[in-house]
Amino acid sequence: MGSGQVTDWQGKHVTVAGLGVSGVPAAKVLHARGAVVTVVNDGDDARAREQAAELEALGVTVRLGDGATLPKGTELIVTAPGWKPDKPLFTAARAAGIEIWGDVELAWRLRGRDGRKAAPWLAVTGTNGKTTTVQMLASILKAAGLRTAAVGNIGVSLLDAVLGDEEYDVLAVELSSYQLHWAPSLRAHSAAVLNLAPDHLDWHGSMEAYARDKGRIYEGNRVACVYNVADKLTEELVREADVEEGCRAVGFTLGTPGPSQLGVVDGILVDRAFVENRQKNAQELAEVSDVNPPAPHNIANALAAAALARAFGVPPAAVRDGLRAFTPDAHRIAHVADVDGVAYVDDSKATNTHAAEASLASYESIVWIAGGLAKGATFDELVAKSAKRLRGAVLIGADRALIRDALARHAPEVPVVDLDRTDTGAMLAAVQEARRLAVEGDTVLLAPACASMDMFANYNQRGDAFAQAVRELGA
Repeated sequence: MGSGQVTDWQGKHVTVAGLGVSGVPAAKVLHARGAVVTVVNDGDDARAREQAAELEALGVTVRLGDGATLPKGTELIVTAPGWKPDKPLFTAARAAGIEIWGDVELAWRLRGRDGRKAAPWLAVTGTNGKTTTVQMLASILKAAGLRTAAVGNIGVSLLDAVLGDEEYDVLAVELSSYQLHWAPSLRAHSAAVLNLAPDHLDWHGSMEAYARDKGRIYEGNRVACVYNVADKLTEELVREADVEEGCRAVGFTLGTPGPSQLGVVDGILVDRAFVENRQKNAQELAEVSDVNPPAPHNIANALAAAALARAFGVPPAAVRDGLRAFTPDAHRIAHVADVDGVAYVDDSKATNTHAAEASLASYESIVWIAGGLAKGATFDELVAKSAKRLRGAVLIGADRALIRDALARHAPEVPVVDLDRTDTGAMLAAVQEARRLAVEGDTVLLAPACASMDMFANYNQRGDAFAQAVRELGA
């Protein structure tokens, strides 16, 4: 089908792999354009049957409980991003020379329909910080008077954004490694890779494959490839990318920026990339205090967002105003309360070691609440880097022994409470134990470094349980 926009879907046989938040909209969009759509889905639960009934009422064929067999006559597959590349369905498709797209690829091909302006994409990926950075970017773009939205992996369908009634000047797009894997023709205006650490390796197969998929975000960039000066892997991805002539590498750093970088000088976010005579000049953008919260990794997020906005021509004042207007989502280094001179902070979103390391680096003296599902992670490096900040640790969840053993190896002097519980009530006990270990001036920090599903439905519920437990302390 080529690499440009597709205008004639009439009669094309398209298989949509997976229902859910991406498959259902994709099936509807394709069917509305005249494609002959068959949806295949591994699961056959109540939710899947409900979604299948909705699509079948429109005339879409749905096969539940069979996501492995390639439907006869298939000319294209559009897949949900989480489906692994080694699925038998895809093996059969590749053998038959059939293209496989994700929903992001479909959105990219459908942009600019009906003669409307195809809004440029400012794209963000990375192991951690994607959602916050995209939300900061959208806030900055709005402060500049631009019509925009934060979309993509943030939970807002790109198909809805490019095909809805509202027209945009520019889109702030969060992309996961899964989505990038299935988006071969995506070409962003500018893009950023915030950081890279081992994650989703069971899906990608190796760190090299994971990094390669992240690096796809830079392919064909027109104006700027934004990278993290402190993370050399991100810079290497820029060097390897095939970009348009004139596209620049722009770094961000928590230190003093060099030419073609954004950084921090005396509590001021400054730009030495998008200014005249960047060898000698710098532009003030905002104060560190304008970033909420002003934790180091969140300042890095703000700098990345600012770099993408500046690449799009946004004036300095809009960067400041957008950062001031930004309110982070819940459970991201959220200050819950102070009780007896101790701060209680909810960073339940820190579901892997890389995110937890950034969270722990934000405070000087910490009683750490951690544990859950490790997802194959190891904790030695995290504990070794954070040991000097730890006053104590309270461990919960199925894989807490992995963290306990790392603490014994690298921080043997740190007192550890090992709560042998995985019920939701364990959080109240954890907070009470943390209070016992903490002294005035400490921070009790929920930064689990693990997934939540052993005890909670998701990280939101875990964070809510922490906040409720803290409120009970102060009652």
